[in-house]
Amino acid sequence: MTTRATRSPRRRTVVALTVVLAVLAAFFVRLVDIQVVNADDHVADSLDKALAGSQPLYGTRGSIVDESGQTLAGSILLYDCQLSPLLITQIDADIANGTSEAEPWSQVSTEIASITGSTPEDVQAIVSTALAEDASSQYAKLGSGLSTEQFRALADLDAPYLACFSHPARTYPDGAVAGNLIGFVGSDGEPLEGIESMEDSCLAATDGSLSYQKGKDGVIIPGTEREVPAVDGGTLQLTINRDLNWYLQQLIAEQTQDMGAQSGSILVVETKTGKIRAAAEYPTVDPNNVDGAGPNDRSSRIFRATFEPGSTFKTLTAATVMDAAGQNPLSTVVASGRETFANGARVNDAFGHPAYTYTLAGVLMDSSNAGISKFSERADVPTRQKYLENFGIGAGTAVGFPGEAKGDLPPLDRDNQTIYNTAYGQGLTTTMAELAGAYAAIGNDGLRMPLSLIESCTKADGTVVTPDLPDPVQVVSADTAAKTREILESVFLQSGVSKPLLDAGYRVGGKTGTGEKPDPATGGYKNGVYYTTMIGLAPIEDPEFVVVATLDEPLKVKSSAANATAFQKAVAQVLKTYRVLPSTTAPTLLPKFG
Repeated sequence: MTTRATRSPRRRTVVALTVVLAVLAAFFVRLVDIQVVNADDHVADSLDKALAGSQPLYGTRGSIVDESGQTLAGSILLYDCQLSPLLITQIDADIANGTSEAEPWSQVSTEIASITGSTPEDVQAIVSTALAEDASSQYAKLGSGLSTEQFRALADLDAPYLACFSHPARTYPDGAVAGNLIGFVGSDGEPLEGIESMEDSCLAATDGSLSYQKGKDGVIIPGTEREVPAVDGGTLQLTINRDLNWYLQQLIAEQTQDMGAQSGSILVVETKTGKIRAAAEYPTVDPNNVDGAGPNDRSSRIFRATFEPGSTFKTLTAATVMDAAGQNPLSTVVASGRETFANGARVNDAFGHPAYTYTLAGVLMDSSNAGISKFSERADVPTRQKYLENFGIGAGTAVGFPGEAKGDLPPLDRDNQTIYNTAYGQGLTTTMAELAGAYAAIGNDGLRMPLSLIESCTKADGTVVTPDLPDPVQVVSADTAAKTREILESVFLQSGVSKPLLDAGYRVGGKTGTGEKPDPATGGYKNGVYYTTMIGLAPIEDPEFVVVATLDEPLKVKSSAANATAFQKAVAQVLKTYRVLPSTTAPTLLPKFG
């Protein structure tokens, strides 16, 4: 039997035990909350307090490769290294009193100097200068941008007062090959020119970070690390062929120097796709050594320079009057070396001659300004304007190159003289890319494909993105294009430009142009200097490529004949590179006179 006296102590014991258990339960719940439920939040909060640390995790900028995957631009790791002057003095002190068997600083500094390409005195001066400013200094910069080989050699020294940190850097393994297109990045990794800038959205990496908490001794506390992974940039594939571009760069450099020209360029476009297979220039830039190139040589004149195309434009006028006005290669006009038109405009040929009954083919073969001006009258001015616009003149291209220029196509009836001057490529401007696109349309049965320089971007997650290009434009009919090509073949046949290529088994056709250069000082044209162009299609019976070679102010030969050697060798190399079979049919020379 339980008495009142015995029940009271037992009740107090149960109550006390209950209270203790409740307190323990509360502590347990709180512990689970801290260590499990909200562990990430508490770790994150602690990282923001004292003794927190972090370091960046660098993503790698994407590579730029050619049509076959050969690397034109890539990323490597470089290293920035630092010393702890205070630790150096402490270790030397320990060596002096016999408590350390480490190598003395005087010896290690000599080894460091041999690795970094410096002198022992310079390396020792880094430490002594830091200590002179702060006797307890724990930081002195040894060097930045050190290579992986240098880093490994420094690490092998096993010096406790030496630390190196990696960071990504850009490299261009082929130097100046396509440097005018690829562009370059700054020392901070920011894109500054060319495709590096144009396609930064594809190439740029997203850096991550590693955060952690450290103890008083600087050791990272296990379990406190928090990583935000870096995301690498994508791989950008271009349409150009690296080896072809290299060859053409050597070729145009030689031709530019031989002719004493200011600059030269060669552009190759695939007619059926509009893809740019080579864009070679001289002078150009090596992205590994940007300071070695002048400011005007650090980008692409092919896309940024405009010029008066001269007689290369007669091809577009001929195609227009055949397509819109019922003309054909054997249609005729009577034209002398100097003609005055009904509106008062005057047109002169490059050479004096009596009145000839020219065929349309003959006008281009003799490159008669007067003859093509007379033919141009057979299509009204609005029609001519529309055809030039459809050929892409004055519209730029779909490439989107940074700072890309557009030709200046004025109203053809701006004044009496412009109506006729524009028929033979004067009084307006274009770019190499626009002109190549127009000729590519003639090579592609009249269908002008948008030019492209980018094949694709493959993102870090494997997603492939291709450029969004405008629709093709049917400029002239396939029949007109074929007749225009017949004329172009006769132009090169009678001039001898195609002979070396014919000897190699290939038929080719094209046109030359010697454009005058404006003189801003006088408002007229410069005296005795020209911008020369040679442009052609190969093989002419079924064109696969258009090739353009230009020289700015050649001095040795001032006409477009200065371009012949470079053009012929360029066409031969293009056909060889892409293994185009020789022609199986013989060319036919059209008559010059009716």
